[in-house]
Amino acid sequence: MEKIKIIIADDHTMFLQGIVSLLENEENITILGKAENGNAVFKIMENAIPDIILLDISMPEMDGIEVTKIIKQKYPSIKILIVSTHSNIQIIAKLIRMGADGYLLKNAEKQELLHAIHTIKKGETYFCKEVLDKNDDNNSKIKNNTFFITELSSREKEILILIAQEFTGSEIAEKTFISLNTVNTHRRNLISKLNVKNTAGLVKYAIEYGLLD
Repeated sequence: MEKIKIIIADDHTMFLQGIVSLLENEENITILGKAENGNAVFKIMENAIPDIILLDISMPEMDGIEVTKIIKQKYPSIKILIVSTHSNIQIIAKLIRMGADGYLLKNAEKQELLHAIHTIKKGETYFCKEVLDKNDDNNSKIKNNTFFITELSSREKEILILIAQEFTGSEIAEKTFISLNTVNTHRRNLISKLNVKNTAGLVKYAIEYGLLD
C-alpha cells in the first residue's frame, strides 16, 4: 500500500513534536517534514509534495488560513486537515470556502486523528464532533459549504461569484473568454446543483456563504 505523505505545521514545538511521535511509527504514513510557520511549509514542498498537510491556524509569518488559500489555488489535489484550538463557525466556514478538507480540535485522540487522515485521503471531508456540536445551529451551513466546495467546478465557482457581483451574461462571457451560451449553461447547472429557483437565488446563496469576501 502506498504511504500517505504528510507535512505537519504548528508553531507550538511541543504539540508539533507530539503529532510527529503519534504518526512516525504508522506503517502507512510518511512524514515529509514539520514546519513552525506557513513559509516553512512551502520550503518543505520544494523537495517533496505531500498528500495531506496537517495545519494549525495561528502561526507567525504566514497563518493557516493563508496557507490553505495558496495551497488550494496552486495545488488543489493536496488535502488540508486543520488541527486547531479554534471552533468558531466563521473561521471554519471561511476555511471550508477556501477548500479545507477537514477540521479537528487539538484535544482529539490518536484514533480520531488517524481516522480523519484516512477519511480525507479517500477524498471525503471530516469535521470532528466537537466542532459540529458546538455549532449545532450552523451544521447545515457547514454541510452546505462542504457540498459547495466538493461539487462545483472551479469555472462554476467563478461564474457564480461574477453573477453575484451583478455582471451580465455577456460581461461574464467576455471576462471568462467563453461564449454567452456556455455562460447560460453554467447558470442553469448552478441553479440545479444549488437547488435554487433563479438567478436571485444564486446571488442569495453566494452572499449567505460569504463568497464575496
